[in-house]
Amino acid sequence: MAIIKPFKALRPQPQLAKQVASLPYDVLSSAEAKIEAQGNSYTFLHITKSEIDLSDKTDVHAPEVYQQAKNNLDAFVQRDVLFRESRDCYYIYQLIMNGRSQTGLVCVSSVDDYENGIIKKHEFTRPEKEQDRINHITVSGAQTGNVFLAYRNNANVDALIDKWKATKTAAYDFTAEDGIQHTVWIVSDSDVVDEITRLFKEEVPCTYIADGHHRAASAAKVRAQLGGKATPAADYFLTTLFPSDQLYIMDYNRVIKDLNGLSAEAFLAALEKSFEVTLPGKQTYRPEALHTMGLYLGSNWYRLKAKEGTYTNDPIGVLDVSVLQEQVLGPILGILDQRTDKRIDFVGGIRGLAALEQRVDSGEMACAFSLYPVTIDQLFTIADSGNVMPPKSTWFEPKLRDGLLTNLIAD
Repeated sequence: MAIIKPFKALRPQPQLAKQVASLPYDVLSSAEAKIEAQGNSYTFLHITKSEIDLSDKTDVHAPEVYQQAKNNLDAFVQRDVLFRESRDCYYIYQLIMNGRSQTGLVCVSSVDDYENGIIKKHEFTRPEKEQDRINHITVSGAQTGNVFLAYRNNANVDALIDKWKATKTAAYDFTAEDGIQHTVWIVSDSDVVDEITRLFKEEVPCTYIADGHHRAASAAKVRAQLGGKATPAADYFLTTLFPSDQLYIMDYNRVIKDLNGLSAEAFLAALEKSFEVTLPGKQTYRPEALHTMGLYLGSNWYRLKAKEGTYTNDPIGVLDVSVLQEQVLGPILGILDQRTDKRIDFVGGIRGLAALEQRVDSGEMACAFSLYPVTIDQLFTIADSGNVMPPKSTWFEPKLRDGLLTNLIAD
């Protein structure tokens, strides 16, 4: 069963919450973060993307970047931009995007649960990305990045959270520049805190990592480095738990640098062995069902419908990201490992199909593929089976903001 705990969050003064809250560190490049932070000395990007306060020539993984993060975090506390909660609390975090609402419980989850498979994974991690988070957590003494967990719906948890939202005043309530509304309630009543802990321990058998595999893996490795007895706070890591029926998964698309020596005509001919290739007659093409995908090539959108026999019904083989790898990326384009090949890049669905067109039209990339989104049930099935998805298979929206609730592992 899922072991969670309340914690003493480091959080912003209410009047500064909107200015502090920042997009997650891993959805912005350093250049984008620097632009985002212009004119805002309160943004949490000064901590999560602290290279923006150093020379542009600084290696983003250099020791001084992590030290700058700690210095900035300490300065935020000294300036009273951030303060530490006086008692252990749970936090209810609601996001509304385009009229659609989802509400999660912010807590700390057990590293033991992660290592013992109670918190289920569906992706491999990359060592260099793990090391970046390990360094950031170790030097700053804080878990600044939230791990987004999902769980199968529980009526008792839903009722408790809905009642608290309906009867209590929110600590934070603001709409960010991208139009997403963020509302946070603090659950400080000891009886309610105990009931939440009990419900997850007794009625929620497991949780699933939706987003944040590297943050979770890094938290576990930091705990191993520090030793639980020396730093007991490191036995837990910052998470937000969402019921599965409230989650929205967007497409996660691919752009390819070259056609592996093929002409556009030869590439299209090779695709016809596995797909029905048609021109949909639209300016853009977004796949409307599983086993269809879009191809942007030479200023045209093509519809690719996978032929029978190009996919299987097992949890991994049925995914379009798998079909793309097995039928196109590997045999035609020579991209054998999406995790390491520099000829492929990934574009989250929130950026839209125009972002794919732009990267191809600019000449940076040769073609782009738009994919049908993975469902939450597919994610659960794969995680339950012990398998992993191809990299960059899911893009969840809306994103939690960094800086609203931080977990300190060193006082």
